Amino acid sequence: MQHSRKMAFGRFDYAAFAAFLAYAAGSVVVPVVLVLLARELGFSLEKGGLSAGGALHLGRTVPMVLSMVLCGFAAGRWGKRRTFGGSVLLMGVGMGLCAAAPGYGLLFLALMLAGAGEGVIEGLATPFVQDLHADEPGRYINFAHGFWSIGVLITVLLSGALLSLGVSWRLIIGVIAAFALLPAGLLLAPAPAGHAVREAGAAIPWNTTLAQAIQILRIPRFWVFFAAMFVAGGGEFCLTFWCASYIQLSFTPAAWAGGVGTAFFAAGMVLGRTGWGYLIKQGQLRHLIVYSAVAGTLVTLCFPLLTNLWLFFGLLFLAGVATAPFWPSVQSYCADCLPGTDTTMLFILLSCAGIPGCGVCTWLMGYIGNHSGGLSRAFYLVPACYVVLAALIGWDWRHYGRRVQAPR
Repeated sequence: MQHSRKMAFGRFDYAAFAAFLAYAAGSVVVPVVLVLLARELGFSLEKGGLSAGGALHLGRTVPMVLSMVLCGFAAGRWGKRRTFGGSVLLMGVGMGLCAAAPGYGLLFLALMLAGAGEGVIEGLATPFVQDLHADEPGRYINFAHGFWSIGVLITVLLSGALLSLGVSWRLIIGVIAAFALLPAGLLLAPAPAGHAVREAGAAIPWNTTLAQAIQILRIPRFWVFFAAMFVAGGGEFCLTFWCASYIQLSFTPAAWAGGVGTAFFAAGMVLGRTGWGYLIKQGQLRHLIVYSAVAGTLVTLCFPLLTNLWLFFGLLFLAGVATAPFWPSVQSYCADCLPGTDTTMLFILLSCAGIPGCGVCTWLMGYIGNHSGGLSRAFYLVPACYVVLAALIGWDWRHYGRRVQAPR
């Protein structure tokens, strides 16, 4: 399929884009406001609170994974669209409770509630877009995932600026919670007749969904992509979560600087995902993943050595460009390699690796930072993730070549 063909979007595409924006905003606003939030709630990062800060996302990860595991059954019973829309609403409620949390414990619980909604979004957003554009899924999935990066970019710039102006972190989180109502409304309102989205009337028995999962789990090649998703998620979210705090603790305490640094990374992600969404051919995904991982390794190895803030910003942008295609491209490439499997369940299971990768590596980076005198040495975890990703996809490329593997 030639990529000169114009991309076409409909109402549910825009709903998916808005859902990615809301999901991204809710995920990154906590890292941006973390330094001020931690001081107000009593676990200052400067005084050994890095592990507690990292644990916030690790705790969020547990309900995310549980809801991802169950979302395939829910989608089979009520349809992807309704399940997806309900999860966006649940995420918004959780973020609203975060804005009102009076202490660390209740903040932790509110983030767990938001995580339960985010897990379903993570599990269903990609197959939802895949259903809408089954002829060229790689293009549209990369493009749709670009709105995650756009959400990160907008959120970190605005929240960093507002914090510098003295706006409360609670108000910022509250506005993000309210924004989630937009995609929830677009998804939950009645669908236009004939729109190609699975509805509740096409219910799939739970034992069929379970059989689809077991079928995928029995394929040895699937586990290569499972491991690749773990390190891809870990490397990406370590940068997303920790770079704002690192800048404020190592370069300047100004909140705007943390926001700008995360924005440079997000801008690179936006360029990478939307750009590759337009340009990449479906058969070139493995090349894109491996070469981007190698480039990302070279860039991120420099981070702990830098002392100039603006140079750090520039390399964050390049790291964003390199990191951008990992998550959507690994998923789409895996679907190409395992064509006889159910793509919804396949994407859900892959996300069940990527999300724990985000949580575990984010916590591990904070833990290393606490026990090594700061986050500088902990940043070596990022290139380590990228090296493993390149090795896994490179091994698959060499071992399987262009072959596809049908399920047994």
